[in-house]
Amino acid sequence: MYWTLELASYLSDAPWPATKDELIDYAIRTGAPLEVVENLQAMEDEGEIYESIEEIWPDYPTEEDYLWNEDEY
Repeated sequence: MYWTLELASYLSDAPWPATKDELIDYAIRTGAPLEVVENLQAMEDEGEIYESIEEIWPDYPTEEDYLWNEDEY
């Protein structure tokens, strides 16, 4: 299982919180690449509910990762 920013971005608008099965369904319905569905299927499923993409891929960039001053724009 591997995630890239491009693959993870397909789940950024998913209806959080969601279970693994709900995320797989969302990925299929939105036409995400097969790699996204395969990555979700490879996750261990203990009936967990995921609150955000960061719980699936901890390296997903957040607003805090960008180093710009919003007051300048």
